[in-house]
Amino acid sequence: MEEKRKDRRLDLDVSIELERLDQGEMTTLKMMHVVVTDLSSSGMGFQTSSPMDIGSLYDTRIRIWTKEIIDTVIRVVRCNKIADNAYQCGASFVGLASADALKINIYQMLNPEEA
Repeated sequence: MEEKRKDRRLDLDVSIELERLDQGEMTTLKMMHVVVTDLSSSGMGFQTSSPMDIGSLYDTRIRIWTKEIIDTVIRVVRCNKIADNAYQCGASFVGLASADALKINIYQMLNPEEA
C-alpha cells in the first residue's frame, strides 16, 4: 500500500481525551479516551471502542512524553472496524501550534528508530 503521509509518524503508547465539536461549534459533554497508535506533526492514528464519523471534529488534549499537554483540534479522516468494539481511526490536526509541531519533530529526530 502506498504511503500518503508527508510527515514521519511515531509509534507511541499515549492516551488522549477527545471532546466532540458539534455544528455551531458547541461541544458535547461526553469525553472519549483513546489510545494513540502513531503520531506525526500532521496527524495521528488511534484506537477507540466507538466508531467515529468521518469529517467530525474533536477538541483534543494529548499528553506527550515530556508530560506536557498539547491542545488542538482534530478532524477524523478514516475509521475502520478492526474487532468487536474496536476501531482504528486516523485524524489530521486542524490548527496545531507550530511550537507543538516542533516538539513532535524534535522527538522524531531524537528517536529515529520509532518512526
